[in-house]
Amino acid sequence: MEPKMLLRVYILIFLLIFPIKVYSDDIPVIVIQAPSKKPQSLSTVGTSVTILDEKFFNDSTEHFLGDALGTSTTGANFFQSGGHGTASAIQLRGMPKRYSTVYIDGVKMSDPSSVSNDFDFNNILTSQVSRVEILKGNQSSVYGSGAIGGTIHITTKKGKPGFHKDVEYIAGSHDTHNLSASLSGGNNNSNYFIGLQRFQTDGISQMTHNDEKDRYRNNGLVANYGTKFSETLELRSNARVSETYLQYDAACVSNLFGCSPNYNHAEEADAVESSYNISLIHTPIEKFSNKFTLANTYVKRIYSRAPNSKNTQQDNYYGDRYALLYQGDYNFNLDNSVVFGLEREDDQMGYNKDATGRIDSSSHVTSKYFDYQSRITNNIYATLGARFDDHSFAGNEDSHRATLAYVFDDKATKLKSSYGTGYRFPSLYETFYVWNSANNCNFGGANCRLIGHKKAETSQSYDFGIEKTINPNLFVDLTYFNVKYFDALEGWSGNNAAGSGSTTANSPSTIKSQGLEFMSNFKLNEMLNFGLNYTYTQTYDGAEQDNPNTSMINSQMVRVPRNVMNLITNLKVPGYDKLDVTLRTKWSDEARDYGNGNANRNGSQSFGDAELDSYLVNDLSIKYNLLDNYNFYFDIINITDKKYETALDYSQMDRSFNFGIKRSY
Repeated sequence: MEPKMLLRVYILIFLLIFPIKVYSDDIPVIVIQAPSKKPQSLSTVGTSVTILDEKFFNDSTEHFLGDALGTSTTGANFFQSGGHGTASAIQLRGMPKRYSTVYIDGVKMSDPSSVSNDFDFNNILTSQVSRVEILKGNQSSVYGSGAIGGTIHITTKKGKPGFHKDVEYIAGSHDTHNLSASLSGGNNNSNYFIGLQRFQTDGISQMTHNDEKDRYRNNGLVANYGTKFSETLELRSNARVSETYLQYDAACVSNLFGCSPNYNHAEEADAVESSYNISLIHTPIEKFSNKFTLANTYVKRIYSRAPNSKNTQQDNYYGDRYALLYQGDYNFNLDNSVVFGLEREDDQMGYNKDATGRIDSSSHVTSKYFDYQSRITNNIYATLGARFDDHSFAGNEDSHRATLAYVFDDKATKLKSSYGTGYRFPSLYETFYVWNSANNCNFGGANCRLIGHKKAETSQSYDFGIEKTINPNLFVDLTYFNVKYFDALEGWSGNNAAGSGSTTANSPSTIKSQGLEFMSNFKLNEMLNFGLNYTYTQTYDGAEQDNPNTSMINSQMVRVPRNVMNLITNLKVPGYDKLDVTLRTKWSDEARDYGNGNANRNGSQSFGDAELDSYLVNDLSIKYNLLDNYNFYFDIINITDKKYETALDYSQMDRSFNFGIKRSY
């Protein structure tokens, strides 16, 4: 059956059985943290939220978080430039990755030295992750710059009462090895966790037109500690470090620099990614708490290119961010509360390009925000929030958000909606990058700063939907979303304000994304469970489509398929309650992408637009629990050995096998 037809049948079944009796007594109360930076019941939240809890990650056999997220929620498109460890990203609601902010244990993880201050998912392994909350829609009123498509909140594992030891080892195709171990514990006043991980693989070729292998290694550490000094004072701290090495295939820019269809790629990248935060929480009275946080994110990247490429020097980058945060929570009563805060964020980047010398630049943002939550009536829950930011170069911006949730008396049906405005400040690269030969202007110079002044991008978005638990065995969620953003920062070349040269500039056009998100969980019987999610996304890239000098195959945003469907089929074998079998099926429609100058499927080079083919991929996972302390895993990835791409000319994993064991004691 065609995927679109399958979806129509599924929705028809839902509509036919909608009026049947519901069973609210079996609906659990789920508490989440991210929408307003404080605990609240999921049933009262007007924002669209996906939660992946500790059980999800204990059951998952995915090595990397991006792979797990890409099939587990609606409105999240995952793409990757090759196999394990290569550049990858999550696009929320059709927006480029720079419009989704990522937090690990409350620390903002975007890279200040990247082109658009965004974040790659390629180095986050799943073994130390306990929970992910994905907020979809505009979240700038709470989370500031960049949170236009949504925010992704990652929580690492924490210590639990007692003393615990966990060891996990997975071996697989392409000489892949993934070893992790942790110690954790706690009591009524304190808890701790320390986890180590080593992942390495010979890998596959990143690109489709050569067969040399691209190796990857990741050494990781996750640690946290918390303690209560008294009934009113508490300390929390988290730290994460990831040291990586990757062989990769860089895209050829031009034949003028020696690139050709048979170019021998031998590029390498060494990187360090770290974050930490320390928080003091003071609760002088039961209704009021204060949280003071110091946080840091640091990224260092060193690229070495092949001897026969355009450049034999090393390119060195570092990005450094310090943030001082204050958050206050005040509960007026059981139905009304407010979260408010003050923040100061300082970003710095360094860049050493070939022999051109060292370039450093920095910026800072000061912020004020509040988010008021109220139970207006017995059934209506609302939030209203605003944020006011002052950027050192781009000026002042403010954003606003309102959400509404109506919960029916049966507690099994919820109508939800949200409206928000947002913004994204220019990155350091976008702010300062100008190349102009006429006045010897290059990245970071004083003249370039004047020429390269940019303003923030702004946005508006809204959504509305329905969630319903029809009976203990069937849950459905259907949401419509609409996002627009303006003043998009795009690359420009030729004659500009700097004269003859190139820089980035704000585009006068509007970029649009709208669509439908459908999610359901269905327990057919004690043997079979199904999870289906489907996203339809219609986008319009106005910044390029409205440019008469741009040739595009269609108006869609790049790497955003119109239709994506994921079906998870879980089988419990009768009489073997320790055995768990899961089949994951993903179907993706065609998508537009940029040409990159490498040999493509036609054996020629192209810098114009291209089309990514549709694909259908199946993964099988088998898990067996022995003596409650041992879990054995066996996976077949890409069962049919489908050749497909999520980024033009970059390979995705072929048919491969994993075998693993995990012991907890």
